[in-house]
Amino acid sequence: MDKSKVAAFTRLLRPINGVMMAFAVIIGAVTLQKSVFPFTPLLLGFVTAFTLNGASMVTNDYWDRSVDAVNEPTRPIPSGQVSTGEALLYALILIAIGLVSAYLTNFACLFVAVISLLVSLTYNRWGKQMGLLGNFMVSACVAIPFIYGGLIYGGVDFTQRGFVLSLSFALMAFLSNTGREVTKGIADVEGDKTRNVRTLAISRGAGTAASISVVFYLLAVVLSMFVWVFGWVSWWYLPLVILADGGFIWSSVMLLRDHSKENAIKVKRRVLVWMLIGLLAFIIGGV
Repeated sequence: MDKSKVAAFTRLLRPINGVMMAFAVIIGAVTLQKSVFPFTPLLLGFVTAFTLNGASMVTNDYWDRSVDAVNEPTRPIPSGQVSTGEALLYALILIAIGLVSAYLTNFACLFVAVISLLVSLTYNRWGKQMGLLGNFMVSACVAIPFIYGGLIYGGVDFTQRGFVLSLSFALMAFLSNTGREVTKGIADVEGDKTRNVRTLAISRGAGTAASISVVFYLLAVVLSMFVWVFGWVSWWYLPLVILADGGFIWSSVMLLRDHSKENAIKVKRRVLVWMLIGLLAFIIGGV
C-alpha cells in the first residue's frame, strides 16, 4: 500500500478524535481507581475507544459521501482515494477489534460498547435528519467513554466520589460537544440541504443556531467551575480549565458576532482544541 493510500485511511480514521475518546476512558478509569494499575484493562479500554470511534468516523464518511462531495470534496471517499467497499471493510475490522477488546475487559464494558456503537451508527445513517436530537446522539457517544472508563475495573459503587466525578466530566463533554455539533451545522448548510438534513442552522437560521451553540458552551463552562467549587478536583485542575473556559467564551463571542460559514468552520476547529485542553484538566485535576 503506497503512502498516499495510508494517509487517506488515516484521515478516515480521525486519529485525534480517537485519542481524545481513549483519553476520556482513561480519565473515567483513573478518576475512580486512582491508579493506572492493573494496566491491561486500561489498555483494552484505550483500544476499544480508539477503534470504535474510528469505525464511527469511517461509516460517517461513507454515508455522507454525497454531502462531502459538495462540502469537502477532498475527503478520502468523495475524492476517490478510498473506495466505498474499502471503507466498509475498514469499518468492520475496526468494529471487530473494538468489541473483542471490550469483551476481554468485562461484560458491562461490552454492553456499553455495543450501545455506543449502535447509537453512533444510527446517528450516521439517520440521525442527521433529526436536528438537535441527532446532535444529542453524537454527543452521547462523546460522553459515554468517561462512563465506560469507570466500569473497566468492575465492581463500581455508583455513589463513589470518583464515579460521580466521571459522570460530571461526561456531562461537560456532552454539553460542549453539542455546542460544537450545532456550530458544525452552520458550516455545512449547503451540503446538508442536498440530503434534507434538518440542522438548527437550516430549520431556524444561522443566528439562532449560533445562539443555541453558545448556550451549550456556557453551560459546560459553568459546570466546570462547580466541579472545582465543590472540591471534587485538585488545584491542578484550575489553570487548564480556566484556559479551556476562556477559549469557549472567546469562541462564543466570535460566533455571536459572525455566524457565517467561514467563521463557523474556524470556531468548530478551535472548540476541538478547548475540548482537548479540558481533557487534560480532567486528567490532572481528577487524579
